[in-house]
Order: sequence, then structure tokens, then C-alpha cells
Amino acid sequence: MRSRTTKGIAVCLAALMTVPAVSGCQDSGISADGKVNLSFQIWDVAQRDGMQAIIDAYQAQNPNVTIELQVTSWDEYWTKLDAAAESNQLPDIFWMHTNQILKYADYGMLADVTSLYDDEDPNYYTEHFSEISLDNAKGSDGRIYGVPKDKDTVCLAYNRELFDQAGVAYPDETWTWDTLCEASAQIYEKTGKYGYMAYADEQLGYWNFVYQAGGSILNEDKTAACFTDPATKKGMEFYINLQKEPWCPDQNYFAETAPGNAFMSGQGAMYLEGNWNLMSLRENNAEMEGKWDVAVLPKCPDPVNGDGRATISNGLCYSTGAHGKKLEYALDFLKFCGSEEGQRVQGLSGAAIPAYIGLEDTWVSAFDKFDYDMNVEKCVEMFDYGVQSVNNASRPNWKTQVNDLLLKIYSGSLTLDEGLAQMQQTVDEAPEP
Repeated sequence: MRSRTTKGIAVCLAALMTVPAVSGCQDSGISADGKVNLSFQIWDVAQRDGMQAIIDAYQAQNPNVTIELQVTSWDEYWTKLDAAAESNQLPDIFWMHTNQILKYADYGMLADVTSLYDDEDPNYYTEHFSEISLDNAKGSDGRIYGVPKDKDTVCLAYNRELFDQAGVAYPDETWTWDTLCEASAQIYEKTGKYGYMAYADEQLGYWNFVYQAGGSILNEDKTAACFTDPATKKGMEFYINLQKEPWCPDQNYFAETAPGNAFMSGQGAMYLEGNWNLMSLRENNAEMEGKWDVAVLPKCPDPVNGDGRATISNGLCYSTGAHGKKLEYALDFLKFCGSEEGQRVQGLSGAAIPAYIGLEDTWVSAFDKFDYDMNVEKCVEMFDYGVQSVNNASRPNWKTQVNDLLLKIYSGSLTLDEGLAQMQQTVDEAPEP
């Protein structure tokens, strides 16, 4: 069955198709003095300054346009956006996430921006953005419904002090799953602190290990799950069994304490973190400055397929509603956001790694303001083996169920084989919205 939100969007779309076209100064979004006011909604307060920098750069070239930045929490963002879609009152510009883009695009809520740069270069997208970045911005029809904003990788965060106390060498490119376990055991033995904290997460958890083992969550055309594939099982079995080790907290621990909080308070030596959080973590944890760093992910030592390296790579895009009264102006701002200038401003702000190929170092350079150098360039190096974040049209109908089954495997109420079989069935039978 469709969720209540999905039904609402479908009803909204049907209603929109009956609304007659209107014209005139008021409906175009232009005020009497010729000014254009646009709203821009995001969900991450840590990126407020970066997005404001882009707005400022655009307004300097377009003084007749005023853009108001609105920041909410993740949960509030989607509640508001769903309600706005149902009432045909979407913000003029907003972020779109891979978890949601298929729903919004497939129901006609997002403007098609496939031809946005055709007047400049018909090959603009493919020349300046990776295949992963573009796939993250597409609907089920293969059209582009958002200008790629950023791209990311998952890295291994580690506590230098705990490594030093335990006499363990810092993680590097030679590390494998075996090294991860050996280091974790030694750190726990020498310091009494957790080694690696393996929490039940997708992008920041088991997905990475599945792809390192040569497995996958969905098949190539995203029509079926691959949970019962031997390589997928290998990755999940390794990750889930880490909880059995004394140096890894169980999921009850993580229900009360986020791994990032445990890490920053010195309770654990390692966990997986997204590069998008590194700037805010450094700014908000001054007491940890110089005490931690990041490295590439350890590789699978004996993958079923591939070379054992993988990191989940995701990315957001800038979107606008298909039926906005200020569509012309919103699209012009989106065009600027995807330009080299707009992407450079984002990178230099430290908000996120630009999706624009060749500007990755702008994000790295944003960390120069700190006295202590961290190896944040390792996040960029991993794009060479990045894997697109998992998604298909039916994911909203199987995501929660799969996560619940994972926790049942962790708790022992399901064996690994039973849980994987049920995950496979859940995904394969999940209807599209």
C-alpha cells in the first residue's frame, strides 16, 4: 500500500493538472518594485554559512533577486516538504536527497532540469559531474530533476590518543578487515576502551562491507535484492559478528549513545563517519583537536569479487518545483549553483565536497583554518572506488522493514540466513509507490 504521504502527493499532482494556467506580474513572483523574492530550504545547520555564501555570490550578480535561506532539522524538513507538495506550495529552491528524489520526481513534483545548460553546452552535465552524481539526481525515467550539489564518501575516524596508548600504528591504505579487528582487540586490552564501533546503519555501516566483499544490496538494474548472494552474506556476516567481540558495543549501547558521541568522548577508538560531518565535528569539538584523524576504509582481504575496496558515495542536488510561479528565477539560481563558480564557493566554505569534477581540493583547503592538519584528502582519494548509495523506487516501502530485520539478526531472534532470506523477500515484493 502507498504511504499516507505518497497518496497526498499523488492527489496533489492530480489537482495540479486541473489548475488553469495564469499569467501576470503578481503570479510571476515579481513585486511592484521589480524585486524577486525566493525561498531556499535546507536541513543542515552546519551548511548554513556555505549556502549563504552561494546566495551572496549570486545576489551580487543579480541585485534584483533576494533569496531567503530557511534551515530546519532533517525530520522537520521532510514533514514540511511533503505538506508543501500536497498544497502546491513548495519552496522556490530546496535540497533533494536520494532517499526521496524518485518519489518526488516520479509524481511530477520536480522541475526537469535535463536541458538547463543546453544553451551553454549540451554535454555540460557529463563533462563536469560523475556518473554517480548524475544518477543521484535522476528520476525513474532517466531525466535529471536536480542540479548535482555535492558528493561524499565514508571514512574511518580514529582516536590518535587511544592508538598511541595501545601502541598501535595508525590506520592506512594497507589495512584490511583483519587489521581492524587486531587493532581493536589490542586497544581494548591496553586501554579498556572500545576498538571499533559497528552500529546498525546502512551508508555508515554494513553497506560498505557488503560492497568491499564484492556483494551488492540491489542487482544492477535495481529490480531485485541481492541479500542471499554469497558475497553480500560475507560482508554482512563479518559486520554483524563484530558485535560478538568484547571490543565492540552491542546495538543496545547505540540505542542510547550515538557512535559519534562515544568517539568524541573518548569511549571508542574507531567508527565510520561521512566526510560531510568532518567540518562541523572539528568546529564543535575543540577539546578533541589534534587527537583524532581519518583514514580510508579497510579493505576486504579475500573478496568474493573485486579488489576488496569500496566506500558508499552519495550526493545531494538542488531542485525546484515543477509548478512554481517563480520557476524562471529558481532555475537561474540552480544554474548558478551548478556552475564552476557556485560549486567553488561551496567547496571553499567547507560545507561539502563539490559535485563538480576538479574542485575537490577546494573542500580540502577549507580545513586550512585549523592549526592541526588532518588527512581529509583521504576522503577524496576514495572516490576512485566509490559505490552509488543504494536506492530504487520501492525503497520507501522496504527500508524500515529491512532495518527491523537487521536488528532481529543482531538480537538473535533470527539467524543470519533467516534474516537475509526475509530481507530478500521484503525487497523483492515491495511495491513501488
